[in-house]
Amino acid sequence: MNAPAAAAASTASTLPGFGQMALSLLVVLVLILVLAWGLKRLQGVRIGGGASLRIHGGLQVGAKEKVLLIEAGGQHLLIGVSAGGVNTLHVYAEPPVAPANAEGAPELPPFAVAFREALKKSLGKAS
Repeated sequence: MNAPAAAAASTASTLPGFGQMALSLLVVLVLILVLAWGLKRLQGVRIGGGASLRIHGGLQVGAKEKVLLIEAGGQHLLIGVSAGGVNTLHVYAEPPVAPANAEGAPELPPFAVAFREALKKSLGKAS
């Protein structure tokens, strides 16, 4: 009876250790997820509000290429960013202003509206 009692005691003593380890692992995983969510939320926050460089918008045009509208030193620039470098595409004389519709959202160009409608139609959603 001594051997089975020792085996039962051994099994009973490992279960609390396993439970504690599993709980610790769960806490670490939750902490990682919360930190990742927080970093994602803070990605748009800029430190040093008086910075002279601001990104107003951007568009991904390829796998590694972007077009960005930036404000640098009071000038508005349209730049192209790629693996090969950064190129100035256009320098605006006046700040570009997107016209707004009744809801306050920027007005979409005709192609974007047509594309949105075609995409909704292909996905089976009514507009």
